[in-house]
Amino acid sequence: MNTKTDDQVINVIRGLAMDVPLKAKSGHQGTAMALAPLAHVLFSRVLKHDPADPNWPDRDRFILSNGHASVLLYSMLHLTGYGLTMGDLQQFRQWGSRTPGHPEMHQTPGVEVTTGPLGQGFANAVGMAIAEQNLRARFGGDIVNHHTYVFAGDGCLMEGVSHEAASLAGHLGLGRLVVVFDDNHITIDGNTSLACSDDVPARFRAYGWHVDEIGEVANDCDAVEDALLRAKAVVGQPSLIVLRSHIGYPSPRLTDDHEAHGNPFTPDDVAATKAVMGIPTDEAFWVPAKVVDPYRKAVMAKGAKAHAQWQARFKKWTGDKAAWAQSWDGPTAGWDAKLPVSPAGEKLATRQSFQKVLNASLPFVPGIISGSADLTGNNGVKINDAVNLSATTTGGTQVHFGIREHAMGAALNGMALHGGVLPLAGTFFVFSDYLRPALRLASLSKAHAVYIFSHDSVGVGEDGPTHQPVEQLMSLRLIPDLHVIRPADANEVAQAWHDAVHHDGPTAIILTRQAVTTVTDGSAVAKGAGLIVDPRGAQVTLLGTGSEVCLCVEAAAVLAVKGIKARVVSMPSWDRFAAQPKAYQRKVLGTVPTLSVEAGVTLGWERYADDSIGIDRFGASAPGNVALDKLGINVANVVARATRLAGAQKGK
Repeated sequence: MNTKTDDQVINVIRGLAMDVPLKAKSGHQGTAMALAPLAHVLFSRVLKHDPADPNWPDRDRFILSNGHASVLLYSMLHLTGYGLTMGDLQQFRQWGSRTPGHPEMHQTPGVEVTTGPLGQGFANAVGMAIAEQNLRARFGGDIVNHHTYVFAGDGCLMEGVSHEAASLAGHLGLGRLVVVFDDNHITIDGNTSLACSDDVPARFRAYGWHVDEIGEVANDCDAVEDALLRAKAVVGQPSLIVLRSHIGYPSPRLTDDHEAHGNPFTPDDVAATKAVMGIPTDEAFWVPAKVVDPYRKAVMAKGAKAHAQWQARFKKWTGDKAAWAQSWDGPTAGWDAKLPVSPAGEKLATRQSFQKVLNASLPFVPGIISGSADLTGNNGVKINDAVNLSATTTGGTQVHFGIREHAMGAALNGMALHGGVLPLAGTFFVFSDYLRPALRLASLSKAHAVYIFSHDSVGVGEDGPTHQPVEQLMSLRLIPDLHVIRPADANEVAQAWHDAVHHDGPTAIILTRQAVTTVTDGSAVAKGAGLIVDPRGAQVTLLGTGSEVCLCVEAAAVLAVKGIKARVVSMPSWDRFAAQPKAYQRKVLGTVPTLSVEAGVTLGWERYADDSIGIDRFGASAPGNVALDKLGINVANVVARATRLAGAQKGK
């Protein structure tokens, strides 16, 4: 039975769920109204959290995967003491507010991940649960002992990423992952029966989840609490609680109506619903101090006590505190001196170089978890003598994500945003398309994750155009705040990894299948571009990335024999170069005509080059060297085009 206090708090939440979108003339109140009792129970009775310090390491994590119901989370953060003010609620969905339309990391205290695109939060939670499980195995249950809770709706579970992530979670036995499925039977278009007839509980049981169908108890706080506690006690399986709710409840007109989903109630609807609830109908943002103050005080006191108990345990803990600190804060200075250096002229595929660099850094960068979408050996992400992370070896450092690129990307984001681990994972570059939504959210939320994409050009060869990336590199450069590095050789690979470890957001490192010659010292990575060859009196600049840099060096040597002096620039990172002072950019680019050379689309190179050699078509099935040659990525073509550029300059 609900107590009077429970009912009062739930009424406050439901009132805010209507008033906040009404003032903004935008938002989703229906789900927030239906799940008000669930949110109240979780935040006040079950969740281990300290509103005064939202980032302490051993807190429980909460993810609102159906992020359109953000007003529910914002209301709870306001009521439980996270510092979100009534003014913040009244600025819902407005420019510069701390209450954006969907929850965003770094913008609102208490928001763990950026959610909105349905299914992403669910998959992020799988990554968070992996991180918790791994850290607990490494450091012990005295200091790592928390759960990840998720609210998810029909839309989250329809999206393909949730299928991939749920399968992975079941396989890994993520027992501290608890998902509440808001089974309200409603989507924007209408009843879910319009498009979906899945047996969701059966599907999750088949994935290996513990499933608890609790039925029509959405307004019974004690029944909801009992279900959460049962799920919390499950060992070795993630849990799905299936809760039948009624969107828009207790609206007399819009309960169970799809119009309650995304359209703010009219003032009359709000008043009528408030009358049913027995709260003032003529007072917007009704949050009585006599209800909220003791509620907030009790939640904060409970959280502070749990936090203090953890701090006491940590103080007494005799484990490796240096490794703990480095796992959370990054490696100590000077670790990069241990990275391998490649001599000039050495030939090695950059994917193979990356594996050397990764393994050399393991003793100095605690917390690395490396994985791949069924391409571990191919991508260069294999850790030598690694223990595979599994349901029974939870402290393993090698993750086999299976052929689940989208879930892999989203899980990487969750692992990174959990903290304490440095996640990286690889696949063939062309399949970056399968995880692009996760890449975008990684960038939006500044998740410290590293994406390794190998087989970066038509040099893939015989697999043909379905596996040969052409447009992917330029498309990744379009994503704001995604750090993209295409290293030229082994030395730039080492510096790219160093850069990624210290970067404050996501990094994509793009690697070759074919061997490339070492022609750089790696220094170009730090500033995005640098001179490799710089003869006095140069007549043309050859500007390359990745495997095309050594091609440019070869072409420059041929041009020199012809009496044409060519500068060579390696540009591993557009975004890093764009951040440099204009004076440095001018120095690197020089004043003579520039020819860009990159085995991908030429669109965009007009920013830096007067002419471009690239591939503005799909590739073809042939040995990699043949495909590159037939498509014009060869010394002869570079020499011919550079000669024309230099001649045109001379004739001016």
